[in-house]
Amino acid sequence: MTSKDNGTTHFGFREVPEAAKAGLVADVFRSVASKYDLMNDLMSLGTHRLWKQFADAEAGVRAGERVLDLAGGSGDMARKFARRVGPRGQVVLADINDAMLEVGRARFADAGVAGNVEFVQADAECLPFPDDHFDCICIAFGLRNVTHQDRALASMFRVLKPGGRALVLEFSKPVIEPLSKVYDVYSFSILPWLGKVVAKDEGSYRYLAESIRKHPDQETLKRMMEAAGFGRVHYHNLSGGIVALHKGYKF
Repeated sequence: MTSKDNGTTHFGFREVPEAAKAGLVADVFRSVASKYDLMNDLMSLGTHRLWKQFADAEAGVRAGERVLDLAGGSGDMARKFARRVGPRGQVVLADINDAMLEVGRARFADAGVAGNVEFVQADAECLPFPDDHFDCICIAFGLRNVTHQDRALASMFRVLKPGGRALVLEFSKPVIEPLSKVYDVYSFSILPWLGKVVAKDEGSYRYLAESIRKHPDQETLKRMMEAAGFGRVHYHNLSGGIVALHKGYKF
């Protein structure tokens, strides 16, 4: 699922040493960082904004809370949370990739809303925060790139306050068979072509398509969150299951 017993894991459809995956993923996101937001709009025809709006509503972030936007990249979710927590709250935008973190920092500076936001370069598998620290944690389109997803979920659970909630917004498995076939054609033909034409990087977007197929399906991820300690785990299928939002609580 996240790694194999022989010390290897998947990087897209390739099998690579576990120790190599983080560096390979880092190279992908350094390559695409400058075009990341534009490509998100093109790839999803803008629908990623609706998926994130739904996640924002489900997060239920309130004034004064402390929120972690994990693998936050260019900061789409963090900006939403920053408006909700207000000046008494705090949002931490954390990402393992320095290039993506710089994109996020620049976008916040341009918007002039970084007063209650902290930027932290951090590995999701070993978060550098105290136990029981955050009221809410969200990881949007980042979990599938983590080498040991079970460790990341356990780390999220550790730093979440009792009573807090965690949300995982991620590509998943279409639940309508005709949609699944169309999605395959799009993912392995159109998506790499867009990457080649717009981002000048066909290989990275081929990896992103492959990484989606290797990600656990809805029920498997639900069980993984439960194994990490989360309770009342449930999920919503979005766009026919192309994306799913999982939510769980720490009790």
